[in-house]
Amino acid sequence: MDTHGRRRTQGERDAVTVEIGYALCSAAFATAVLFGAVAGPAYLFGLTGGVRSALVGAGVVLAVVVFAVRVVSVLVRFARGGQPSQPGRTSPDS
Repeated sequence: MDTHGRRRTQGERDAVTVEIGYALCSAAFATAVLFGAVAGPAYLFGLTGGVRSALVGAGVVLAVVVFAVRVVSVLVRFARGGQPSQPGRTSPDS
């Protein structure tokens, strides 16, 4: 049940499922790109030792943070109602 004491319709449940899937996929893509940008040079240029460890470690930490922030931001935006029903308009009187 939702916060209003009624059951969600199948359409509402499907919308939540799609939004969760979108949040996870877009976050995974963003983290892959970020990790590649930060840690990629360590592999591309054959770096060794501390520099490689630092780049890979920074890439992992940033990827985890970006993944969490992206998932939370997408789901919070969805819970708030997201965007106006008519693109470019912010109120019915526009």
